[in-house]
Amino acid sequence: MSEADNASAGAGELPNRDEILDLLEDGIREAHRKVKEGRVYDAENEKVRIKWIRALAYAANVHRQMQNDRDLEELSERLEALEEQEQP
Repeated sequence: MSEADNASAGAGELPNRDEILDLLEDGIREAHRKVKEGRVYDAENEKVRIKWIRALAYAANVHRQMQNDRDLEELSERLEALEEQEQP
């Protein structure tokens, strides 16, 4: 099976939350590297750096939101389990 076939076969499967968080963490690291280590020789390179900074900020915000959602879901599950234990 070719890479294109593999990609289209997996296209119907959505990544789970942990996979998305892993991807975001990779993107955050790469954007941070580009911002920190990128060389600026002219105004065009500075525009690119600014775009990387924006991408970094956006990815970090999405990552934070997803972690908050996961934490809330875990708390909800724990609360539900406690409520079930209290019921006679």
